[in-house]
Amino acid sequence: MRDEARRQLALYLARFPAEHARLAALREQLDDDAGDPMARANMRGHVTTSALVLDPTLSQVLLIHHRVIGRWLQPGGHHEAGQSLWDSALREVAEETGVSALAAHPAWGQDLPLDIDSHAIAANPAKGEGAHWHHDYAYLLIAQREPGRLRAQLDEVHAAAWWPLDEWLASGGDEPRLQGLAAKLKGLSPSSPAS
Repeated sequence: MRDEARRQLALYLARFPAEHARLAALREQLDDDAGDPMARANMRGHVTTSALVLDPTLSQVLLIHHRVIGRWLQPGGHHEAGQSLWDSALREVAEETGVSALAAHPAWGQDLPLDIDSHAIAANPAKGEGAHWHHDYAYLLIAQREPGRLRAQLDEVHAAAWWPLDEWLASGGDEPRLQGLAAKLKGLSPSSPAS
């Protein structure tokens, strides 16, 4: 899986070369960490996966209200051994929202994350975890919007809901990740490649 993470990171940086410096820690960890950067036990940091799930009109986004963080976020979580990064993202969406009829957006596919983000995670003594980094590979997916069929995984999230995409992106104010996602989604249409 480390090779898959390296390969997808290389594809991503070829598409978004301005992000090289921002993702230097991930590149270094994938290249030189003697531990497994895919394993949750790695307290230097580890890969997580998430998905930005849009409806076919690209106007609604599927979100979860995170129990610990207390914010509306895209579904996601820790990578599990033996799964591809893509399958890990699909599993997280299904577990946290109940939505399993998912497809890749035609402009992105399964091998190119829409976003890769490294962010610091505070220590959690209750889980025996020190401070570390999450390197999140976020994929762009499409699903039919069926609000009555959402099933939130209540041990991890408070709720799952469809939100207007523009409203969610604006809710982050000047948060760099949401600003970056907004820029990448600008001009995207259901049948044309991303700009």
